Amino acid sequence: MTSCAEPSAPPASSSGDSLWRRRDFRRYLTGQIASVAGSSITQMALPVLAVLHLDATTAQVAWLAFVGQLPPALLALHAGALADRYSKRRQMITGDLVSAAVLSTVPVAAALGTLTLTQLMIVAVVQGAASVLHDAAAISLLPRLVDRSLIQRSNSRVGALLAVAATAGSHLGAALTSVLGPARALLGDVVSFLVSAGCTARIQAREPAPHRPQARRLREEMGEGLRYVHGDERLRTLTLVNASTSFALGLLNTLWALYLLRTLAVSATAFGVLLGLGALGAAAGALTAPALARRWGPGPMMLTALAITPLTQIPMLLAFPSLRWQITIGAALFLQLACAGAAGTTQRSIRQIITTAGMQARMQAVSTWLTAGARPLAALLAGGLGTWIGVRPTLTVGTVLLLVPLVVLARSPLRALRHMPDQPSAVPRTGGDPVPSPPVPRTAPPTVPTPARTEDDRHDCPPTGDAT
Repeated sequence: MTSCAEPSAPPASSSGDSLWRRRDFRRYLTGQIASVAGSSITQMALPVLAVLHLDATTAQVAWLAFVGQLPPALLALHAGALADRYSKRRQMITGDLVSAAVLSTVPVAAALGTLTLTQLMIVAVVQGAASVLHDAAAISLLPRLVDRSLIQRSNSRVGALLAVAATAGSHLGAALTSVLGPARALLGDVVSFLVSAGCTARIQAREPAPHRPQARRLREEMGEGLRYVHGDERLRTLTLVNASTSFALGLLNTLWALYLLRTLAVSATAFGVLLGLGALGAAAGALTAPALARRWGPGPMMLTALAITPLTQIPMLLAFPSLRWQITIGAALFLQLACAGAAGTTQRSIRQIITTAGMQARMQAVSTWLTAGARPLAALLAGGLGTWIGVRPTLTVGTVLLLVPLVVLARSPLRALRHMPDQPSAVPRTGGDPVPSPPVPRTAPPTVPTPARTEDDRHDCPPTGDAT
């Protein structure tokens, strides 16, 4: 794993040209890299443990995916409101420590010969809840560590490095699974959570005290976040794109590992290599995202990425057990995650730029809630369809559903977005405390040109990605 210990560095200039001179940003990034690398080990080892060692059926794999995706659907809005109300760093640390504790029970149970699918489901639920707490705070903390003008660049660097970390984690997971077995390989993820918690604890940036009456209920603040996202067309469109993408990917993700490991007879080592190739594609896409957005415009670039994504599923649907098809699937996965990396960092930057500071966590939580809420439903649908019509036809259904987010974005003015939007604004609520409101695009130049003004022009994803 990696350590957050580092030599002291001079403070960043006011211009903020160098992200790497900011110690808090480096500590944040180191912790996230450790966490993602560890999660990739689990992503590699857990399907092998369930499918090959515990003989999980198609329905059991679907139920495991379903229970693991319930916590984000149920708790995302609460986690976002808590992150805007209390310390984001403390919430991140709590999530990491809980995840480390619950995940460590798997290798212990395996060593004692008592590991069951029921325990894996309980671990998935608890760790899922802890991850919701961590992620809601982590994503909304980033804009506090860099200047707003550097958000797109920082998201690009973070996305690329996290993709590289995912690649390293996938290969490390394959090696650990081969040498130690899938259960003990999970100890690598336990260590990563501890490193992440330690790095987060070393972040020194002060978090401003929230300006809201203590008597306000959490439910009111959650409702405020929902109204905020719904009131801005850009946020609303990108959230709907993420949610529809997540539903399609949720269906694909549920059966993807089962399909590769059992139907296509991919070995555990080759499975890890495929995940690593996909992560390299995500790194390439994230690194090139700012340049692509400047050249073609954020809208056309995201629309193109969404159009390519369903096409990259075709090789997997046509594949048969052979090394040639494994190489083809790896190349398609690289391209798919490159599209996800480019579009994902761009849409996240847009949402962070146009959202006021006091609404960052709740804005992200609304997107997480809708995207996460789609996944359990997709997992159940995948289990039912996979049992009824077969795994390959079910994956075909998921591929067709990837056209829905393309249509949503194509029907929105965001398809013609040529430049990154302006900074957010806030308006006071009549007779009460100031409340951040959705930013209104300036009239000249228009941030999001309407279709009538422009020609037609215009997204953490593969079967292992995430639209949010």
